[in-house]
Amino acid sequence: MTIRYGGAGVRVVGDGLVLREWERGDLAAMVELFDDPDVAFRTPLASPFDLTAAEAYLELAQTENGRIQLTITTDGARPLGEVLLNQNTGSMGYAVGPAYRGKGLAARSLKLLTDYAHEVADLARVYLEIEPDNQASAGVARRAGFHLTDLPPNLVMDKGREVSLLTWEHLS
Repeated sequence: MTIRYGGAGVRVVGDGLVLREWERGDLAAMVELFDDPDVAFRTPLASPFDLTAAEAYLELAQTENGRIQLTITTDGARPLGEVLLNQNTGSMGYAVGPAYRGKGLAARSLKLLTDYAHEVADLARVYLEIEPDNQASAGVARRAGFHLTDLPPNLVMDKGREVSLLTWEHLS
């Protein structure tokens, strides 16, 4: 794994991936990736996710708020999804565009950013919150080395529905 951070932003390279910060030129790709029924159902992202939503999301991603939001690429250019880390809480998340699912991108990018969280951000514990019926995300979590905890489900409201979230953790 190669990590670069500082004035040029965060860039993590390894396992055939280049995780880099979002750029203004990525707006159309964001719409392609995130304007998807599965993304709308499983994440708090705006739906529909149009160019206006992409611009607002990019602005949030570029705000100094303790979050690292990186696009998943294989070449450093074309966005295929996103992986994120809240350095204040240790929470993580990811989304892969519909056309790019089933290629191991989520697990590989999650593993890379988890290593970054432990080694660079010095977080002893990072975690994911996944709905009990989301077997695809549970599989990603397992492949990235996360383990289901025995914590009670976290109940949240998202887009008018109550969501039960199980906690998966990764310890350094």
